[in-house]
Amino acid sequence: MRVVSLVPSLTEAVARTVPGALAGATDWCTRPAGLDVVRVGGTKNPRTDRVLSLAPDLVVANEEENRAPDLDALRAAGVEVLVTEVRTVPQAFTELDRVLTACGAPSRPRWLDEAGDAWSDLPETGPHVTAVVPIWRRPWMVLGRDTFAGDVLSRLGVDHLHAHHAERYPRVPVEELRAARPGLVVLPDEPYRFTADDGPEAFPGLPCALVDGRCLTWYGPSLAEAPRVLGAALRAALR
Repeated sequence: MRVVSLVPSLTEAVARTVPGALAGATDWCTRPAGLDVVRVGGTKNPRTDRVLSLAPDLVVANEEENRAPDLDALRAAGVEVLVTEVRTVPQAFTELDRVLTACGAPSRPRWLDEAGDAWSDLPETGPHVTAVVPIWRRPWMVLGRDTFAGDVLSRLGVDHLHAHHAERYPRVPVEELRAARPGLVVLPDEPYRFTADDGPEAFPGLPCALVDGRCLTWYGPSLAEAPRVLGAALRAALR
């Protein structure tokens, strides 16, 4: 089995579960560290010619991270493409099972069972706090409706303010974000790298939680540690 992954989360999951299956991955596939495969460009602009040169048996992709024209081009060239949809935590487990089976995993990996245990045994969160969750600045963009990261936060006691917005990742002026007076501002370190010196200063007087973007947005081995890591960062910001 020769697999090319166009999704960082899935790259990590496949590499850890089916060693040797990956022939290629995107430039943004940074996990596991030291992954030695052919790089095929970005998630939004993969070099389809390079993917095809690897003669993959399967390309794994995601309906949000990858563009339909690129996937259609691969299919037109005769390559099988498996496209995932992950907008909730339960969907993440279902789709990971599907991807790993398609990639030749002989059995369900232990890390996936551990992740399932972590999410099925969450501590009581008490009353939920309302948050804004920027994912970019210049321009400011936030989590909107129907996102995996939004579902992750909701299960940890954080309801984000734009969960019912018409767009999934709306642009919202920072003045409007501040005026909403949320109980919390959640600032991940990806896709935009918010840091203690870049982000919190835009929200004076509001508690800000700097969180691990991999734990918030990736669906793979990080699922096992996400409740603990994110929970600690959220609690620390609200003290």
